[in-house]
Amino acid sequence: MPAADLNIALIGFGTVGTGVAQILTHQAEHLTCQAGRQLNLRQIVVRNPTRYRERVPDGVRLSDSIDSVLDDDEIDLVVQLIGGTEPALDYVRRFLAAGKDIVTANKALICQHGDELFRTASKAGRTICFEAAIAGGIPVIGTLTTALTANRIEAIEGILNGTSNFILTHILNDQISYSAALQQAQQLGYAEADPTLDVDGTDAAQKLAILTQLAFSTTVSTDEIVRHGIENLELRDLQAAFSMGYKVKLLAVSRLHEGRLELSVQPTLISRSRTLSQIDGADNIVAITGDAAGRLRLAGAGAGQLPTASAVIADIVDIATGRAALTFQALMRSKNRTPVTVLPPDELCRRYYIRCTVDDRPHVLADFTDILGRHQISISSLHQDETCESDPKSRTACLVIMTHRTTEGRLRAAEADLAQLDCVRGSWLRMPVAE
Repeated sequence: MPAADLNIALIGFGTVGTGVAQILTHQAEHLTCQAGRQLNLRQIVVRNPTRYRERVPDGVRLSDSIDSVLDDDEIDLVVQLIGGTEPALDYVRRFLAAGKDIVTANKALICQHGDELFRTASKAGRTICFEAAIAGGIPVIGTLTTALTANRIEAIEGILNGTSNFILTHILNDQISYSAALQQAQQLGYAEADPTLDVDGTDAAQKLAILTQLAFSTTVSTDEIVRHGIENLELRDLQAAFSMGYKVKLLAVSRLHEGRLELSVQPTLISRSRTLSQIDGADNIVAITGDAAGRLRLAGAGAGQLPTASAVIADIVDIATGRAALTFQALMRSKNRTPVTVLPPDELCRRYYIRCTVDDRPHVLADFTDILGRHQISISSLHQDETCESDPKSRTACLVIMTHRTTEGRLRAAEADLAQLDCVRGSWLRMPVAE
């Protein structure tokens, strides 16, 4: 006897939702074969139905209220594609209480409320899938929760935000400013009108927190992750890094070090010989190191309509076949493992790139290096561009310093002292060097 159809409701019908509906409609026969039963899109809920009516597939009900989904006992699965935590959190709670399984692409929801929602789903005998919440069409969640179950994960490194990667790529390749590259990203649809969450590292930090929970059974907040964005980077920083054999990427790191977790999302100098540095444009990459499998690298489109919709559809098929229920149970069992202690931010130890502008006059360099020395920060190399002597009163110099290994805490303390020097002009920039 053939399995019963799986009836689906979509909450949100933006870029990704439209892609999900497109694949469900145009690949119906293929998906029925993959799932072993028919996948029926029955309802779509949006804030303004009039705006979307012409895009809705034939036979699908369009509504502006989730009550139409809650009241429909034949809806088995809800695909939740609205962003933010409210009203998404309330919606998912109500759908679980009504006996619906959940597929979501909402990283903020899973990052901030995943523990609660997973427990609620488990008690209700329901499943939550969220492959699309991280790295678009790249199967990172499935790799961690199924393919690498024989491994103890030792490290995760990744470029998890396509917007930032696009901007950094075009600053260097096109020799343009940060603002010009951002404008280009917005024009091409890679950046929102307000790009803050992408460029300040919040988006990548939310994704890293989810990956840390899966890999290390450790729940962390984004406040525990050392986070710096790309907003203050200049072309000269990327050029200086390149001249020394590096490229700058917004790198997310969750790594075991002497039994504790190092967590950071920062613009980072990565050797040009490493695969991580060679991922350009809006693409993402995640490198996962397991004790048995070694290092695996997953790269591809980290966002976009069809790549993200592909991840959503994969979760739908997993729920239809029953695979997702088994994986979700394994995820809940993993929460019984002892969590890993997070290394305090001040104890993070790396080499660093430092760039600052100072007055070009005698003794400035001595004052600057004296403060670094008093904080036990050893200099590996120092470069100063040659300056013009035509106007001694207005001369400034740009210093680029590479340090030996030092800690985040020492650098923060040194920054406070350097800010008191009357020779420092404007803010200074520092970036870690990947090892």
